[in-house]
Amino acid sequence: MLERANTNAGALHGCYGGLLLRYPTDHPVIPWGSTTVLCLPLAVASLQKPEIRLESLKEDIKEFFKISGWEKKLQNAVYSELNVYPLPSHPAAPPEHLKEPLVYMRKAQGSWEKRILKSLNSMCTELSIPLARKRPVGQQKELLNKWNEMGTDEPDLSLFRPVYAPKDFLEVLINLRNPNYENGDSLSFRTHLGLIQVPLKVKDIPDLKECFIELGLNTGQLGIDDSTQVPPELFENEHVRIGQKVLAEQDSAAAQQYIRQGSPTALRAELWALILNISSQPEDILYYEQLKANVIQHDLLVDSLIYKDVKLTASNDDYYFVFEDYLYQVLLCFSRDTSVLGHFAYNSASPPKSYIRGKLGLEEYAVFYPPNDSPFGYLRVLEHTQSGQPLHQRKYASLRSWLRGLWAGSLGVVDTWGVICVIPFHGFSMYVAPLCFLYHEPYKLYQTFREMYVRFFFRLHSISSHPSGIVSLCLLFETLLQTYLPQLFYHLREIGAQPLRISFKWMVRAFSGYLATDQLLLLWDRILGYNSLEILAVLAAAVFAFRAVNLMEVTSLAAAEAVLADLSTLKVMPLLQIFLFATIT
Repeated sequence: MLERANTNAGALHGCYGGLLLRYPTDHPVIPWGSTTVLCLPLAVASLQKPEIRLESLKEDIKEFFKISGWEKKLQNAVYSELNVYPLPSHPAAPPEHLKEPLVYMRKAQGSWEKRILKSLNSMCTELSIPLARKRPVGQQKELLNKWNEMGTDEPDLSLFRPVYAPKDFLEVLINLRNPNYENGDSLSFRTHLGLIQVPLKVKDIPDLKECFIELGLNTGQLGIDDSTQVPPELFENEHVRIGQKVLAEQDSAAAQQYIRQGSPTALRAELWALILNISSQPEDILYYEQLKANVIQHDLLVDSLIYKDVKLTASNDDYYFVFEDYLYQVLLCFSRDTSVLGHFAYNSASPPKSYIRGKLGLEEYAVFYPPNDSPFGYLRVLEHTQSGQPLHQRKYASLRSWLRGLWAGSLGVVDTWGVICVIPFHGFSMYVAPLCFLYHEPYKLYQTFREMYVRFFFRLHSISSHPSGIVSLCLLFETLLQTYLPQLFYHLREIGAQPLRISFKWMVRAFSGYLATDQLLLLWDRILGYNSLEILAVLAAAVFAFRAVNLMEVTSLAAAEAVLADLSTLKVMPLLQIFLFATIT
């Protein structure tokens, strides 16, 4: 029996491994997924069953996956990876091309990162505090006891300031230029009167109509056809029934297609989790608890920045102030999550570096944090002995044990380096706040936010040429306004009220904190459904079109901002439909 099982196991590696195991080792982008790891032991265990024969092993395995439900889980996992990771490029392309193909974009992002880190380091120096330290035992117990009541804590944050705000980032984007273009080289950019002056291809309204065809006037939409004036039997009841069927099938692709017409409120949490391929397994809860334990044990500088941001934004919002405790829990755990590093494989940004104390700026003493724990990945880490001499590059057998040793002081670098994966900016907590309406268990809320961030939100604060990147969104917004509302665009430009200076903060926050929550969730439904952030730029242009009459009468930037100060009464879907499908092109 044992010999037959071993023979079958070898054959399993041949047929099953050739199908799935090839990706982690050979594919430059798609990583080894937890779903694959979990289903392997089940597949191997099934080999010991007497009814399984070597000659029919491949078909038997397929049948086993179908019966056990793992076929659908594998399909969802593969579909999720295809939605997240870029398609394979030319085999000779260097790794940085996967992150960002345009050199000047990479340089601009690098310069922006240096500026952010300089601001962070200046704050550390001014306040004489380390980037990271281990909490005393008393503080650990105190934090653990008030974990669910952190909103009642009132730490003195008067000396802390946000590392940057959206308006600072906008100034960087305004100054972005392609060095290969001279003034007058491109006719289209001689006639582009907006603030963004980079030659990227963006869609016009005919392209957007084709892309967002399910938003058409003849297609039923939640956000329009579920209003009290419309009998529910005309659309809503049937849409809910189809949604329940999609959930019963547990098909990510079907859920993504379905949600393009909006998600019923009662089904939204499950549909989003299905699209994002989020599970609720015991190991997911354990992972969240491990992150929580790390928060309890270690104090980071970014913790104070998170506290400050929540106090300045969500705590003052009429919709979100009640979720203050959840926001602290999720964002503090997020700052310790090593899995977030995976998104830097397709993000133009790079993880921040920290240095051994006294070795600031010396690359051989640089450390990336958090470390990449992938079993198929290599991490360059520097061991630092008591004598202060850096050793060779190596692949650690257990990066977690190295990290524990580092914190314990066995490597001689206690309280000397920063533990930062994503540096929060002013408004960062607003990416989490709307999700609190959907998920009441902290670990589910955390998983959803993390997946939303590594799929979408990171693109809103990094410089890249991606169609969903903030640069392309700004250019798309300005192009739509200049092309289809030229009088309004020219008027605002002439009075010194460039439209992008008003709309940028909406887009960089994905409209969180500006729209009513029910409308915001309908908008985010479409982001998930189309796997694209371009709809943010379309909505921003639609808002200007809706308020065009009032905006044509203003004579200053302050007056224009006043006209557009309150978006909480707007209805998202009618605006999008009218702008896309009722605009004369």
